[in-house]
Amino acid sequence: MIEPFTDIVPSFFGMLNQGPLTLTLFLHTVIILPMFWIYAQEKKRLEEENQD
Repeated sequence: MIEPFTDIVPSFFGMLNQGPLTLTLFLHTVIILPMFWIYAQEKKRLEEENQD
């Protein structure tokens, strides 16, 4: 998936753009997974507020 990467300015996103799935996996890890975590937290908080 990762090939030798040469660029004038070594860039993080340039490295991510090497393979077809690298950027997708990175973005899902950074954005989508925390969204599930925040959703679960908020749902729990709302349910606790509802019971009071």
